[in-house]
Amino acid sequence: MKYPDPFFTPDPEAAAASRIMDFTRWAAARHRGVAADADYAVLHHWSVTDLEGFWGAVWEYFGIEAETPYEQVLAEKTMPGARWFPGATLNYTHHALRNLTDDDVAIIALDETGSGYEVTGQRLRAHVAAVAATLRELGVGRGDRVVGYLPNTPHAIVAFLAAASLGAVWSVCGQDYAPQAAADRFAQLEPTVLIAADGYLFNGTTHDRRDATAELTGSLPTLKATVLVDHVGLPWPDTGHPTLAIPWEDASTRTEELICTPVPFDHPLWVVFSSGTTGLPKGIVHGHGGVLLEHLKTLSLHSDLGPGDRLLWYTTTHWMMWNLAASTLLTGATTCTYDGSPAPFARPDILWELAARHRVTVFGTSPQYLLGMAKFGIDPTAHDLSSVRVVGCTGSTLPASAYPWVRDHVGGDVLLASISGGTDVVSGFAGSAPTTPVWAGELSAPHLGVALTAYDADGLPVTGQVGELVITRPMPSMPLHFWNDPDGTRYQDAYFSSYPGVWRHGDWITLTPHGSVIVHGRSDSTLNRNGVRLGSADIHDVVERLPEVAEALVVGAEEPDGGYWMPLFVVPAAGTTLDESLREKIRNAIRTGASPRHVPDEILEVPAIPHTRTGKKLEVPVKRLLQGAPAAQVVNRATVDAPELVDYYARLGAERHGRRIGGA
Repeated sequence: MKYPDPFFTPDPEAAAASRIMDFTRWAAARHRGVAADADYAVLHHWSVTDLEGFWGAVWEYFGIEAETPYEQVLAEKTMPGARWFPGATLNYTHHALRNLTDDDVAIIALDETGSGYEVTGQRLRAHVAAVAATLRELGVGRGDRVVGYLPNTPHAIVAFLAAASLGAVWSVCGQDYAPQAAADRFAQLEPTVLIAADGYLFNGTTHDRRDATAELTGSLPTLKATVLVDHVGLPWPDTGHPTLAIPWEDASTRTEELICTPVPFDHPLWVVFSSGTTGLPKGIVHGHGGVLLEHLKTLSLHSDLGPGDRLLWYTTTHWMMWNLAASTLLTGATTCTYDGSPAPFARPDILWELAARHRVTVFGTSPQYLLGMAKFGIDPTAHDLSSVRVVGCTGSTLPASAYPWVRDHVGGDVLLASISGGTDVVSGFAGSAPTTPVWAGELSAPHLGVALTAYDADGLPVTGQVGELVITRPMPSMPLHFWNDPDGTRYQDAYFSSYPGVWRHGDWITLTPHGSVIVHGRSDSTLNRNGVRLGSADIHDVVERLPEVAEALVVGAEEPDGGYWMPLFVVPAAGTTLDESLREKIRNAIRTGASPRHVPDEILEVPAIPHTRTGKKLEVPVKRLLQGAPAAQVVNRATVDAPELVDYYARLGAERHGRRIGGA
């Protein structure tokens, strides 16, 4: 395979002045594990071959403040089961607030109308202290769970930091999720307090979530109280809440002193949920220390964020990018929250307008957003984007065609950093840095500390050909465990069942000879739409409740042009026809029973859904057939309950790609 020349090469002076080069020089002077002028490849090699030296250097470079010191950097190197920094006690919230002076702008709250307000360091610290005191009075302490049903506003960050300051465990879900979908996640945690907003904005509409909040509250019997946030100005009813109701104004404005409880390095910080491809979503638990180190590394060294910088990354609160955006505070930079559509009908370029107005230095988005901007002729050059240094892009594969558009419409000296990672580690596996070249359609390199490789079908490392993305050495932000998985069986099965002791992530990648990473899409059945992972089970559960539907199957297929096709295949019940009326009923059911994001691109009638002989839907094989993969490479017909369906879906794939097949 012939690979192109770099699309972008960093300016040498800017690269030399970057934080990653400062870290390299600092490490060279103190640890001798790397030379002061080492290039990125050498730095990365050190970071994955000397885990103790690298992560110990990260700890010292960023001045981690621990109540009690660590005994050693890495006590156990196994996966799963690695033990990082045993003996250390610290608190994430302390580090998130320590670099903010009273007058610093910590958060800029924005929405799709263009309005906004600033939260200073002093104000943020005061709000966090007040909410923490309120939670403490409600009996919340170490290990208790606090959950949020919230849009992406400062309220969510304040609530998270308050819970973390107490050693409580945080989890949050966006309000576009139906109450039952949110309860499927939160009920597993048996939370003590729910913090919920009255509603959110999207595409010119205010969505009232007061009744949804009441329904969700009723589904969480362990709650002692619900804190009610007045975000969009809808009055909360005086009665009708199953628990004690506390106005956010009362909870967040009292005068209190912030006290951060020191907790062990691996004490749970938050629970982020998998997409729920089969059954209930899995609760992935991350620790205070692992997140602290991983996010400092990613945001400071890879994104070059520090005091004076501003990050605006479009995200929902239930996508892991919200967690990363909140961690911007760790670097002393400002984070921007945003409530609304990324491209509302009235002002489709609003995010670029806001980036210009607020002098954003790191602008984050998804491939679908950039492709949509190009497709509909929206020109960001109408705004002064001279402050933007990095355009980060993640959620799915960014096609090569998007790179010239960013250069021509955002800036020729802007680093377009395509990133691939996961909720599982709440960070990136591969991306770019201020010192790496960029090849169009490729991720510049594995991230520091990430021992990434590609395995072929025999479990052997390969370069220059497609293989499974695997991680061969532990990372501090790998999950502590899954919620309600006492013996670790589900955790083991999720990542280590294919290659014992090696993390298999579920992506197809190619490692190129020049060190970059090409991501080809998911090798499992997780839906990944507009950068947000969705669970097929959430959709199947809603649709198959309808009496007109016998069975359904949804898949998400990455396409060669960078698009993403998410069809829903429906087998109508006997005597029922899948007409436009039923299609609309299905869409409405998904919209209200799951979320608007779950609504498929197309609803197609099929004669049957293929299963394994034990009854499991063949989600991955159908996806690959729709992408045009040869049937013989996709599925063993002997394992299918109705083998003729393999040919049926192969024909659908061939028709989708505008070609004929001579046989399955």
